Amino acid sequence: MDGVSGVAPAVAEPPSPLEWKFSQVFGERTAGEEVQEVDIISAIEFDKFGDHLATGDRGGRVVLFERTDVKESGRSRRDLEQADYPLSRHPEFHYKTEFQSHEPEFDYLKSLEIEEKINKIQWCQAANGALFLLSTNDKTIKYWKVQEKKVKKISELNVDPTKIAGNGSITNSSMPFSSRAGLSNGICYGQSYNSLSNELSFPPGGIPSLRLPVITSSETNLVARNRRVYAHAHDYHINSISSNSDGETFISADDLRINLWNLEISNQSFNIVDVKPANMEDLTEVITSAEFHPTQCNTLAYSSSKGSIRLIDLRQSALCDSHSKLFEEHEAPGSRSFFTEIIASVSDIKFSKNGRHILSRDYMTLKLWDINMDAGPVATFQVHEYLRPKLCDLYENDSIFDKFECCLSGDGLRVATGSYSNLFRVFGCTPGSSEATTLEASKNPQRRQMQTPSRPSRSLGSSITRVVRRGAETSGLVHVLRIKCSCPVLIPLKNRRIPSALDDIIYSFNFLLLKEKVCGDDA
Repeated sequence: MDGVSGVAPAVAEPPSPLEWKFSQVFGERTAGEEVQEVDIISAIEFDKFGDHLATGDRGGRVVLFERTDVKESGRSRRDLEQADYPLSRHPEFHYKTEFQSHEPEFDYLKSLEIEEKINKIQWCQAANGALFLLSTNDKTIKYWKVQEKKVKKISELNVDPTKIAGNGSITNSSMPFSSRAGLSNGICYGQSYNSLSNELSFPPGGIPSLRLPVITSSETNLVARNRRVYAHAHDYHINSISSNSDGETFISADDLRINLWNLEISNQSFNIVDVKPANMEDLTEVITSAEFHPTQCNTLAYSSSKGSIRLIDLRQSALCDSHSKLFEEHEAPGSRSFFTEIIASVSDIKFSKNGRHILSRDYMTLKLWDINMDAGPVATFQVHEYLRPKLCDLYENDSIFDKFECCLSGDGLRVATGSYSNLFRVFGCTPGSSEATTLEASKNPQRRQMQTPSRPSRSLGSSITRVVRRGAETSGLVHVLRIKCSCPVLIPLKNRRIPSALDDIIYSFNFLLLKEKVCGDDA
């Protein structure tokens, strides 16, 4: 496999399907053990070389794992992957360290509780044997440095233990008693403060009951230190962070804005993308994901809830109102339905390693885009097409708003994404490849299942998760805007208005009417 290129060049024959075998489980619970809410993993990220793995959970903790089989073999990871003989065992990751990244907070100005759940983790460039990473919850980004430090210990006391008593007072000393009394509590009575008593005398060779401390360092510990805190820059919940290839800057994105940060400056950021209209009634889409180009520090891409991907060049202007390229797939005439824009919303995008391709994930499909061809995707992969007849049920229990992530393999030969029922899909993306593997995330990955999701209605979205423009079939309702809210509020259609960013409200409509109109059954 070519670990340098992001997408494999054209080959005569597509590669044979991979053989999947169980490797490792991190945090496997024992029989009868209940899973705590704070222990559920909410973010996971490999570093650039695959030697370290970081996970974040809902309790605000970050746990680091390190690949150990490479260290034990004494050869580099790339040499092992390019070896002609098969590896004798699976890659192994061992626990490295963990630290508390975020704590629950409360915004008193907005009366908003900010939970500690880690939304995203992003590795930064390592330096001087130290690891650097960014972690974020809904509002605050933190920059962490993890490195080994020697633990220094004092191996000997500075006072001879055989000649001390009580609270450390010296019981046997060559100092005259009268002088010791004059120095009670550090005060020299009857003499100038800056002068020493003439009665103080030191024996030849010094005082034998005092010794200098001897410091030894026998072990090393991993220490995580918070170097920067980037706060108060987002009115909406942060959905993406991405480090730049220049090693100096990164971006953070929420539903309406993308900010550019310098790693060394925490009190200032630059707003480079702002899709918030002057009138919130004109709001038709939100930002769902953003990522820097892996090699070009001036290029980044972001996706929207309308299914489009925009490529922008930071050299064009300070505020990138216009995009350099727009990637979107035009729907076939007559194929539009009530759910078209909902399932077209892009939940995640990833660049290939060389930056030539972009992989996007919407509710039903994976799409591979060539950044030099904006007419349409070069490949489309159906993830769970069996759910299409059940979109009404998925809408009813809010499953249709679930977000899935995607990734490309290091050699660019395959793409992968998750689905329901603990399944994930792997597709070959080389020309002529028909590889489409469905695997269950378990100790027996060869077991295949294709089930429809059965799940209770989930809570409302953590942010503006959907802005959909409806057609005439929705009885006049134009927008559906979801904002974090503890109690849904139904507003009459004739008095509807789209709230501002700070309104904790949800606008919806009578679902019974919708179900009768769209699905045609007896509501």
